[in-house]
Amino acid sequence: MTRVLLVPPDTRPPTLSLPVRLGGMTGAEVRVPPAVALPDFFTPGDTDALRHWLGREAPAADVLVVCLETLCLGGMIPARRVPDTLEVALARLAVLREVHSRHPALRIYAFGVIVRVAHDNDPHEEKPYYGEWGRELRAYSTAFDRQARHGESERSALDAARSAVPADVLADWVGTRERNRALHLAALDLLAGGVLTHLCLTLDDTTPYGLAAFDRRLLEARTDELGVWDRLDVYPGADEVPSALLARALCPQEVPVWVRYSGMTGAGAELLYEDRPAGELVRAHLRAAGCRPADSLAEAAFVLAVNTPGSRQAHRQPDFASVDTPHRHLPAFVDAVAADLQAGRAVSVADIAYPNGAEMRLWTLMQRLPLADLAGFSAWNTAGNTLGSAVAFGKLAPLVVDRAAHAGALMERFADDVLYQGEVRTLVRERLGNPSPFDLGEQRAEAEAALRELLPPRVQAVWARHFASRNLTLSLGDPHLAWPRLFTGVVPLSVSAGRPGSPSGASNG
Repeated sequence: MTRVLLVPPDTRPPTLSLPVRLGGMTGAEVRVPPAVALPDFFTPGDTDALRHWLGREAPAADVLVVCLETLCLGGMIPARRVPDTLEVALARLAVLREVHSRHPALRIYAFGVIVRVAHDNDPHEEKPYYGEWGRELRAYSTAFDRQARHGESERSALDAARSAVPADVLADWVGTRERNRALHLAALDLLAGGVLTHLCLTLDDTTPYGLAAFDRRLLEARTDELGVWDRLDVYPGADEVPSALLARALCPQEVPVWVRYSGMTGAGAELLYEDRPAGELVRAHLRAAGCRPADSLAEAAFVLAVNTPGSRQAHRQPDFASVDTPHRHLPAFVDAVAADLQAGRAVSVADIAYPNGAEMRLWTLMQRLPLADLAGFSAWNTAGNTLGSAVAFGKLAPLVVDRAAHAGALMERFADDVLYQGEVRTLVRERLGNPSPFDLGEQRAEAEAALRELLPPRVQAVWARHFASRNLTLSLGDPHLAWPRLFTGVVPLSVSAGRPGSPSGASNG
C-alpha cells in the first residue's frame, strides 16, 4: 500500500477531502497533519507542528504532496496576509531538503501559488486594507504589467495608478508578493537540486495582464536558466493541485486523454479567472497530472468531457448571451458521453460553462446517464479548479480498487458542485437577504440551518436515482459551512459496500 503525506493549502473539502478520497479509492493511504498544524480560513497553521509531523511521518511514507505556502507561511490565504520575513519562510522551506537527505526514496511533489490579484474587495482573504483599496490595487497591477510589456507608452497610466494608492499600502502589498516570489524561486532551486520530484507553480484567479503574469514570467525565466521544464508546470490553478499531483504520484506514467468539448469551438472559449482560452488551459492541466492529449479516441486512457461556454463564461445562469449559445449543442454532447459509457470507456466530466458551480441545464440532461458509472465529475470554483479535479479522477480510474470509496468521491462532487454550489447556495443567499459575501457574522447559524433543511433531501434523491441499486449505502451527516461565508459548503458523507441493514452495509446517518 502506498502511503502519501498531504500538506494541503487549507482544509476546505476540495483541497483536503477530495485528494484523500481519490487516494483511498485506489487503496493508497493519504495521511494529513493534525488540525492545529493547518490554517483555519485566514488564521495561519502552526508551521512548527507541521515540521514535527513531517519528521515523524516521513520515515514510513512513499510520497509527500506539499503546499509551499502552508509549509512556509501557514497556508495559502495566510501567505497573502502574514508579515513573516523571507528569511523565516526560507528556514521553514529547508525542512524539505532535510527530509530528502534523510529519506532519499521519498518522492516530494510540491506546489506554490503565485499571489493572486483578487477580483473582489475581500478584506479577509487579502490584507484588511484590500477592502478599501482593492480596486486601485487591481488598476496598479494591470498598469504595471502593461508598462513592463509595452514600454513607455504605458508610463502615464502606471504613474496615475501608483498615485491613486497610499504609498505605505502599495509598498506592503508589493513587498508581500516579492517575498512569496522569492520563496518560489528557492523552490525552483530545490527542484534543480533533485530535492523535489515535481513542482507546480500556479496562478490563482488570474488575468491576461497583472502582477501575477509578471511574476510568472520571472519564474519562467529562471526555469529557462535551470533547465527544469521537464519537472515543472506553471499554469492557472490553485486549489485542485493536491489532486493533480496525487494522480501524478500514484500513476507516474504519462497517459493519453481524449478531450471532448460540448461545442466545436469549445477550445477557444474565454474564461473569467484564467489568462488563456479553454483549450490551452486543458492542455496545461493534463500535463500537470502527467497526461497528454491523445491522437485518437482508440488510444485514450480516458475521455475528458469538457462542457465549455459558447464563447465566454458568465457569472449568472442561465446566460444566453455568451454561455448557452448556438456555439455548442448540449444534447449532442450528452449523447457522446452516453456512447462513451456504453462502449466501456472511462469518462470524467469537467463542467466549466460557469464558474462556481455546475450548469443546471447540463445536469438536467445528464440525468438519463448512469452517473455512478462516470470515472469522475467536477464543476466547482474556477475552470482550472474543475479541470484539475476531473483530470485526477480520470487518470486514477484504472487504479480504483474500492468502489464504495469511488462512489463517495463522486457523490461528494455531485453534492457540492451541483446541489450546493449550483442550486442551494442561491436559495440560502435569497433567504438571508443577500448577505455579505465576505463574512456572514451572526447569520451563519441561520445559513447552516437552511443548509440542513435544503441540501440532504436533494442529496438523497440523487443517491436514490443513480447509486441505490449498486449495493452501496450512503451515510449523510449535517451539512455546514467551511468558513463564515456561503462560498464553501461541507457535505459530510461516506459510502460503504452493502445495502442498509445488511451485515456489510452501514445504516443511513
